[in-house]
Amino acid sequence: CRKLKNNLKTLRQEKSISQDELASILGVSRQTINSIETGKFDPSLKLVIKITRFFKAELESIFIFEEGS
Repeated sequence: CRKLKNNLKTLRQEKSISQDELASILGVSRQTINSIETGKFDPSLKLVIKITRFFKAELESIFIFEEGS
């Protein structure tokens, strides 16, 4: 079982921006941001690139790919 975890909520809260604000900046819906934060949705590569650029962070510091048995 493989799982993609992320620190999006923590990073967003550190910048003191709402899901709505982040969604607007990235050009997606608030529901998309919520779904990514709760692990219900894996973002597209295009969206991942936008997220890493916005937070000026390395991919691995935002998204953690866990490989299970």
